[in-house]
Amino acid sequence: MTLDQLPVGQEATVTVVGGQGALRRRLLDMGITPKTKIQIRKVAPLGDPIELRLRGYLLTIRKEDAQQIEVEL
Repeated sequence: MTLDQLPVGQEATVTVVGGQGALRRRLLDMGITPKTKIQIRKVAPLGDPIELRLRGYLLTIRKEDAQQIEVEL
């Protein structure tokens, strides 16, 4: 399952950080690494962006970027 498919409030573990080049590096630099616990906290009214809780802080990413991150419950 990808991160954008995770229901609001559900916690999951990151398994794979996809993407290429600068996108992948940016996701990793923001702390989205394999084995990280991550939770979708809020979704904007039109579905984009998504607010995440991970590593003790809140992060907002685009839905397009969330589709590159694979998670498991």
